[in-house]
Amino acid sequence: MTTDYFPVAGCSGVASDDAASYDRRWMVVDPQGVWMSPVQQPDLGKINVQLRFGYLVLRAPGMLRLDIPLDVIEDDDSVRTKATLGAQTLDVVDEGEMAAVWFSTYLKQPCRLMKLHPDQKPVTWPG
Repeated sequence: MTTDYFPVAGCSGVASDDAASYDRRWMVVDPQGVWMSPVQQPDLGKINVQLRFGYLVLRAPGMLRLDIPLDVIEDDDSVRTKATLGAQTLDVVDEGEMAAVWFSTYLKQPCRLMKLHPDQKPVTWPG
């Protein structure tokens, strides 16, 4: 039986074992760098997530598709920053302006897409 995995925490799941290594690798944060949960932002759950041809493919009602490369070597420290999940401070990489505009437009509030840095220790997600 296939389990659902959630590459972008709070968005729709992917029912494929290929997604296991990408489970909760990305998160959407507010301008203060705090994770936006689907409880705070229910529209996150309407974002369809797929893994296709080396890309995280995101679709949402009324939006053009957004493709984010899955496996990028994280060697540019200029996009490395911190995010907050509960009491945890996480080492993350900002996915850039295009992703930020896409999520901010869809969710109707400023936010950014962050990817957990490969050096980040395991994260304890709520629920």
